[in-house]
This record gives sequence, structure tokens and C-alpha cells, in this order.
Amino acid sequence: MLYTNVLIEKPNSIIEWLDKQGERSVVYVCLGSGGTLSLEQTMELAWGLELSGQSFLWVLRRPVSYLGGSSKDDDQVSTCLPEGFLDRTRGVGLVVTEWAPQVEILSHRSIGGFLSHCGWSSVLESLTKGVPIVAWPLYAEQWMNATLLTEEIGVAIRTSDLPSKKVIGREEVAYLVKKIVAEEDKGRKIKAKAEEVRVSSERAWTHGGSSHSSLFEWAKQCRLVS
Repeated sequence: MLYTNVLIEKPNSIIEWLDKQGERSVVYVCLGSGGTLSLEQTMELAWGLELSGQSFLWVLRRPVSYLGGSSKDDDQVSTCLPEGFLDRTRGVGLVVTEWAPQVEILSHRSIGGFLSHCGWSSVLESLTKGVPIVAWPLYAEQWMNATLLTEEIGVAIRTSDLPSKKVIGREEVAYLVKKIVAEEDKGRKIKAKAEEVRVSSERAWTHGGSSHSSLFEWAKQCRLVS
């Protein structure tokens, strides 16, 4: 289910909304299918998105404190947002409480950044589209992935503390969101590096590229073994 200020039910509403946004102006927020936050952290994330003044598309899951409830998911999710949030962000943000077409979203010209849990599938889907990342790791290998993206590859920025250890405040959320889409020095460098990775990945998968050649060789060896 989708929220701006009013409920939208057309299945292609997300892309229609993105079509109306400026190029590289929207931060996509999705913490994966299992990426649930506490109610306090959900509130702070909402306030941070609002304070940033940036356009956002947020795939919002029920907070962990709501998981045992019996109400419909969309009803519970809407009540975990700050009072008046949907009204105040009308035209600026879109909140989605059901599945969203992530690859299509990340491919859209309006997406300028991705606040992500850093699951490896999401990382690949983002970087192959040249979208820089706000790293928000929650568990397992996501912490290692976030370190790789920020310190080694340079395509992401990350929170000052692990979100799994401490609530990230609204001011820091707003700072990170603005930074990832900003045209200032650090923002430009991160976006340029993400674009460099996109170009490199496309080259690797073209005929004769490193990934194409490796996969072709693997398939050839499989045929010989069989």
C-alpha cells in the first residue's frame, strides 16, 4: 500500500510518482525484506527524512514492537510514523508498505541515493545502476559489506554508530541523506565512484568482458565434465 497524503492503489503508482521527480533527486529507503527497526528508530528515520528536505521513496516495514499485532500491516505501519508526517511530506515523499520493484526503482533517472541495509543483492542492484549508498547495516555480513563499500570502494557513506547498537538520531539521518545527493565535494566524489563502478560492471558483462568470459569458461568446463 502506498501513502503520500492519500492512498494510491494503481500498481504502477511508484514509477508514475518517480517520473514527476527531478533527476537524481530522490533517496530510496529500503532495508530489505527482513529489515525491521524499533519504533523509536522508525520515528527518528521519519523525522530525519523530513528534516533533510529531500524527496524520498520509503519502503517501510512494521517496527519490531508491532510484529505481534493483529491489525493489517498498512494500518500498523501508518501509526508508527510521527503525527502529521504524511501530510507534511505531501509531494516530497512516498511511503510504501508493501513490495516495491527495487531494480526498476534503482534504474529510474530520479534516484540519487539508496539508504540500504547493504545486503549483497541490494548492493549489486544499486551499483550496477550507478546509485551511491547510505550504509545502514543491521546484521550478519551487512556490517562487513558496509565497511567494504565505504572504506575500500568509496561508493557509500555510513552512520557514526552501528544501527543495530544505537538509535541513529534524526539530525544524522538528515545529514546523511543530504550528503548522498549533494553536489558538494564529498557527495560528488561518491557519486562519481558509483558511476565508475556502473561503467565497469557493464564492461565486464559485455561480450569479451571479464565476467562474460569467466562465465563462458565455466559453462564450457561444465559441458566437458558432463
